[in-house]
Amino acid sequence: MTSRVPLVSGNDTPAASRALLDAVNGAFGATPNMFRAVANSPAALQAMWGFFGALGGGTIPPKLGEQIAVAVADRDACEYCLAAHTALGRKAGATPAEMSAAQGGESADPATAAALRFALKLVEQRGQVADSDVAALRAAGFSDGQVVEILAHVALNLFTNYVNVAFAVPVDFPGVKLRSAA
Repeated sequence: MTSRVPLVSGNDTPAASRALLDAVNGAFGATPNMFRAVANSPAALQAMWGFFGALGGGTIPPKLGEQIAVAVADRDACEYCLAAHTALGRKAGATPAEMSAAQGGESADPATAAALRFALKLVEQRGQVADSDVAALRAAGFSDGQVVEILAHVALNLFTNYVNVAFAVPVDFPGVKLRSAA
């Protein structure tokens, strides 16, 4: 499959995207295709990379962030993000079973399960959640700031999912089978 937008590299990279792509490369040890597609727009690349950086400095643990990402990716049928975040989740300490369960919006940990339920409700109901949905997160031990961060993780993942699905970005991580397509 060919990407619907160029995957920029070398001299084809807009000048304003080069430093950010160097930072991406430094973080990953390579430049994932998703970032090469987004680099066509320096503004979009800056927004995406900044969003990742900001949430990386948040209070939601990296493992939970990756579990949210795979749940949202599976729901959006984004093979790219499912593959990438499954690999990143493993690096963040999740077991294969935990990542597989998260893909289906499930976890043996009650707090993680509550976060995944909320994340998927946000996606499925386009943000139309109830007071009781937010209260369930608080009851699971999340602070108001963490409730907002969970929503931010969902928003970032919608952005990345849409980039990869809309532009048919070739997956350059080990593949993971979608549950939603099964």
